[in-house]
Amino acid sequence: MAGYRRQLYRDDAVVLRVQKLGESDRIITLLTRRHGRLRAVARGVRRTTSKFGARLEPFGHIDLQLAGDPKGNTGSSLHSVSQVEGIDLYGRRFLGDYPRYTAASAIAETAERLTPVEREPSLRLFQLTLGALKALSLGEHATTLVLDAYLLRGMSLAGWAPALTACAVCGTPGRHRAFSVPAGGAVCPDCRPPGAAHPAPATIDLMSALTSGDWQVADATATGVRRECSGLVAAHLQWHLERALRSLPLVDRGGAPDTGPVGGVPVGGGGPAGDDGGAPGGRVVPPRVGVEGVDREMTE
Repeated sequence: MAGYRRQLYRDDAVVLRVQKLGESDRIITLLTRRHGRLRAVARGVRRTTSKFGARLEPFGHIDLQLAGDPKGNTGSSLHSVSQVEGIDLYGRRFLGDYPRYTAASAIAETAERLTPVEREPSLRLFQLTLGALKALSLGEHATTLVLDAYLLRGMSLAGWAPALTACAVCGTPGRHRAFSVPAGGAVCPDCRPPGAAHPAPATIDLMSALTSGDWQVADATATGVRRECSGLVAAHLQWHLERALRSLPLVDRGGAPDTGPVGGVPVGGGGPAGDDGGAPGGRVVPPRVGVEGVDREMTE
């Protein structure tokens, strides 16, 4: 369009992912407060002379000015970053902490998967993501509890919350011992499908506490209960996403790496049937890798 000049607008955002572009540029994936998820080109940020390259690293909360149509109706779908101010760069606090860095990576990847449509506002997910990263940076709760709370609440926003206080199939109220990922959560004896897991009652209580924000109950749980909860949450999320999250198997759950399931669901979590040739949640956690392995995923 002759004479077309790109519109300038401001928003604050969480940096989810960065990708290399050319010799000195990067494509930044952002979850913004008012415009949803979008991608923008940051030119020259990989040069040592860049004025705001350090502010565009994963997990940072930033205020930025973008050039492009906020609604995506005109011009390229890739916006351009023209100005950046750091509000709170949480990523700096995670660099030397493997558990928190990998948990933040899983949060960022989940936020991107839960926003499949670009420029579709999702204020509640933005606030949830920002709150989870802040909680990780403060370190007031165990890393895995913060991650699982984020995943459970993210699924609630997407309409995939697991049934915990009633049967997922028939709706019979009460605490049910069986849990089936394909069925949608806890199931009664009459509706229990073959292969359903039988988690400890404390595991279901922990999932309920994380969903409602009852940190007093969550913080008092045992390590084994937390690990079983993590397995159920990961399996449930990836079943509904219909794909595995690459960052979840890298999250440090504490203790030795798992080689088998806990309560019928492997702790590392898995994707739907077909992702790895097994049943839902059938993935075995691979050996842990260093932080640089996760960093490469977030930046390439």
